[in-house]
Amino acid sequence: MSAVQQLGYDPPRSETALPWLATEPAALILQPTSLCNLDCSYCYLPARKLKRDMSPAVAQAIADGIPDAWPSDGVLEIVWHGGEPLTIGVRAMRELLAPFERLRRAGRILHVIQTNATLISDEWCDLFDEYDVSVGVSVDGPPEMTGNRVDWRGQPAFDRIVAGLSMLQGRDIHFTVIAVVDQANAGRASEILDFLAALGCPYVGINMEEKEGTNLHHGTPTIDQARHFWRDAFLWSEANPGMKVREVEHLLEYLALAPSARAAGVLHDPIPTIGWNGDTVLLSPELLGARSERYHDFVAGNVLADPLLAIINRAAGLSYVQEFRVGIERCRAACEFFAHCQGAHAGNRYFEHGTFVATETEHCRTSVQAVVLALHDINSERSTAE
Repeated sequence: MSAVQQLGYDPPRSETALPWLATEPAALILQPTSLCNLDCSYCYLPARKLKRDMSPAVAQAIADGIPDAWPSDGVLEIVWHGGEPLTIGVRAMRELLAPFERLRRAGRILHVIQTNATLISDEWCDLFDEYDVSVGVSVDGPPEMTGNRVDWRGQPAFDRIVAGLSMLQGRDIHFTVIAVVDQANAGRASEILDFLAALGCPYVGINMEEKEGTNLHHGTPTIDQARHFWRDAFLWSEANPGMKVREVEHLLEYLALAPSARAAGVLHDPIPTIGWNGDTVLLSPELLGARSERYHDFVAGNVLADPLLAIINRAAGLSYVQEFRVGIERCRAACEFFAHCQGAHAGNRYFEHGTFVATETEHCRTSVQAVVLALHDINSERSTAE
């Protein structure tokens, strides 16, 4: 019996193509500006040195294009994710938020801003409070582990990040964190998590460094390094329940499901990502701004010309979407981890392999397989000790 089966997985047995793409997303990813004030060594975004801002007309078209039936459950997240969103300025951001006010006041949407925190001010905090914005901050750990986050002069951004976090804390604005882990930091899970917990962070998502877009840093951990990191993260989480680690929680929630629920297929989120000019790509935010001789610009449509739902509905006619479906079915037929990850991310397949029909990626190994295997390692060790 494999390690995966011992943790309660049932490897997929059917190669039959199943309905796979949802028409209603859980979130819309919006690019208020292409500009970022930092030049992080592992950033995937092209043209992040250019200031190209979303207009209120694009924001209005997005808001008007949200169907009355959305969301069918919960709230629809409107995720403002740059460049660095705060470089657009408070006044311009207010103009972008205004078209969504009817939906926000009706409880149908929630604004989320993912920021590097270096530009947070009292004025920004006023905006966060006024529009009930959920704030996500990108920081990788203590100063020596945040060295990849530098400005365009190559100067460390850590002190400015911490100053922004302190301002959020002073205004009692809660925040979550996304931390990137590379090879150099993969053996330091407890230090990273201790640091983030001390900041008052209640929830952290760990992104193992990935080969995407323009990232030439090449700091992707090996599966063994990642497995060690996740083992330590599970043990840390067990001892420190006050801060949740996204990947740990996702696996434990999955394993808590009834076997029939684990085996059930899940519709893949189309993840509409809308650029500053209204261009919309599907399946992966990292495809926005990417260019390919085979797939061109990945743009499925523009919200200034077509309603958002019409853009999503034409997904089946896009070559990269069709190929991603093939890749998912290949994963379903061959991979014992599929029931948990459901095929993972389209962007990783493309940027690692140049095609969407590929199956296993480094992201699969470090952020899915290694997480499962780490928990199996802990269970095995404890069983042996008994």
